Amino acid sequence: MMEKVGGENPTRINKYACACAIVASMISIIFGYDTGVMSGAMIFVKEEFKINDAKTEVLAGILNLCALVGSLCAGRTSDYIGRRYTIMTASLIFLCGSVLMGYGPSYAILLVGRCVAGVGVGFALMIAPVYSAEVSSPSSRGFLTSLPEVGISIGILLGYLSNYIFSGFSLRLGWRMMLGIAAVPSLFLAIGILKMPESPRWLIMKGRVGDAKKIMYKVSNDPQEAEFRLREIKQAVGIDENCDEDVVKIPDSVKSQGEGIWKELLLRPTPSLRWILIAGVGIHFFEHATGIEAVILYSHKIFDKAGVHDHKHQILATVGVGLTKFTFIVLSTLLIDKVGRRKLLLTSLTGMVVTLTGLGIFLTLAEHSGGKLVWALVLSIITTYAFVMFFNIGLGPVTWVYSAEIFPLKFRALGAGIGVAVNRLMNATVSMSFLSISAAITTGGAFFLFAGISVVALIFFYFFLPETKGKSLEEMEAVFTRRRRSENVNKEAEIGKC
Repeated sequence: MMEKVGGENPTRINKYACACAIVASMISIIFGYDTGVMSGAMIFVKEEFKINDAKTEVLAGILNLCALVGSLCAGRTSDYIGRRYTIMTASLIFLCGSVLMGYGPSYAILLVGRCVAGVGVGFALMIAPVYSAEVSSPSSRGFLTSLPEVGISIGILLGYLSNYIFSGFSLRLGWRMMLGIAAVPSLFLAIGILKMPESPRWLIMKGRVGDAKKIMYKVSNDPQEAEFRLREIKQAVGIDENCDEDVVKIPDSVKSQGEGIWKELLLRPTPSLRWILIAGVGIHFFEHATGIEAVILYSHKIFDKAGVHDHKHQILATVGVGLTKFTFIVLSTLLIDKVGRRKLLLTSLTGMVVTLTGLGIFLTLAEHSGGKLVWALVLSIITTYAFVMFFNIGLGPVTWVYSAEIFPLKFRALGAGIGVAVNRLMNATVSMSFLSISAAITTGGAFFLFAGISVVALIFFYFFLPETKGKSLEEMEAVFTRRRRSENVNKEAEIGKC
C-alpha cells in the first residue's frame, strides 16, 4: 500500500497538490454560486416577468438538463485536450452564461443564459473532482477530491448572501446583479488556470512520461513515493515500469478511443467494470433523488409553507441553509480519509431518512394549521437544517470523491462524465417537478417521498459500495473484484477439505 512507501510522513498533504486542487475547486465555487443565487433571484424574476410556476420550474431546472449535455461532452474533451484546459473551457462557458443572465432583458434571454451556464456546470462537475483525484496521494485523496464540493458549498452560501445584499436594490437591477456578477471570477479563473500543471496520469495516458515525472515529483511527498506512483500508472497504462524515455508510444488497446471505449464500458464491461459502473451511476442517481435540490433551490418556498411569509426573512433563513451546508461539508472533508467513505455514507443516509420523515410530519402540521403552530414552524426549520447537515456529512461530498476515484484510468473521464450526466438528470427532475409534486401531494408529502427513496439508497450503498479509503487509483479494480475472488477462495477451500 502507498502509505508504506518511502518518506518520513507519507500521510501528510502535499502543499503543491493541495494548491492544484484548490485552484481546480474555484470552478465549483462559481457553479455553487449560480445554484444558490437562483433560489432568491427567482422571487424577483417571477415578479418582473410575471411568470407562472411551470416557467419558474423550467428556469430552475434547465441548467441541469444542459449540464447533462456538458458532462457527457466534458469526458471526451478532457481526454483530448487535457484536464487543465477543460477547466479553462468551463470557466469561459460560465463567463458567457453569466453575462447573458446579467443582461436578461426578457425571460427567453435569461433562459438562454441559464442554458449556456448549464453546459459550463456539466464541464465543471465532471472535471474538478477527476483532476483533484489524479494529482492526489491515496492518503489525502478523499480530502483533496472533496474540495470541489466544499467549493460548491462556498458558492451556494455566497449566492444566498448575494440574494440578501442585492434584494435591497430596485427590482430591475437587483436580480441582474445577483446573476451577472459571477462573470468576474469566471474571467480570472480562466486566466489563472494556465499556471496549473496538467494531470500526470493524463500525460502518461498520452505517452508524455517525462512531463508526468516532473509533475509527479512536485505532487508527491518524496522521490520514493513519486517513483512508486509512476510505476503503478505505467503498469496500468501498459508501459514497462522501468522505462525512462520522455515520450512513449501507448498501445492502441489502452488509449481512450471514441466509440470503442463507450462499447467497452457500456456494452462489454468486465464483471469488475460493470460493478464499478453500477456503483458510480448509482451514487450519483441517489444524491439528488433523495431531495437535496428541493431544499437548496426552493428553501424559500418551504419556509413560506412553514409560516415565514416575508421575502427578506425567507432569504435570511435560506442563508442558514448555506451556512449549515458549508460547515458540515468542511467537517466531512476532514473526516473522509480517517473514517472512510462507506461509514460516512451509511451514517449520512440513516440521518437523512429520520430528518426527511420529520420534515414531512412538521410541514404537514404547519401547513394544515395555516402557520399558527409556532412549534411546527420552528421544528420544520430545524429539521430542514438537520437534513442539510446529514446530507453534507456524507452523501454530498462522498459522491464526488467516490465516482472520481473508482474508474480505471482509461475509463475515468468517460465514467465520471456518465455519472455527472445521471446526477444532473436527477437534479433537473427534482428541481423541475418539486413544485408540481408539492401541489399534488402537499410539500410534506413530497418529503415523505424523498424519505422512502433514501431508504432504498441506504440499502443500495450497503450492498454495492465497498470501502476505497487508502487505496491507490490503480488498485480500484481489485477492490471491486475482491468479493468474487473471496468466493472462489472459499470454494477452493471446501474442495480441499473434501
